[in-house]
Amino acid sequence: MSAKPSPPAALPDPDNLRDVLAYWIRLTRVERGWSQERLAMECDLDRTYVSAVERSRWNVSLSNIERLASALEIPAWTLLKPPE
Repeated sequence: MSAKPSPPAALPDPDNLRDVLAYWIRLTRVERGWSQERLAMECDLDRTYVSAVERSRWNVSLSNIERLASALEIPAWTLLKPPE
């Protein structure tokens, strides 16, 4: 049995867009109760890619931001807006 996904432990650096993107993807995914594998399947990306994005390891293309946002059913721009 796998562990229940947990939300981000801290707010991201608002000046680091990769951290902001990672924060929102993980938070939204966890709120939906989805695994990284489920999110990857929903947007036709590899699970290891989704994991790397959530850890701020990749520069993400606009196309993939759109795919992730579409799968999460949220506007793409919200993934880049620093949380308040």
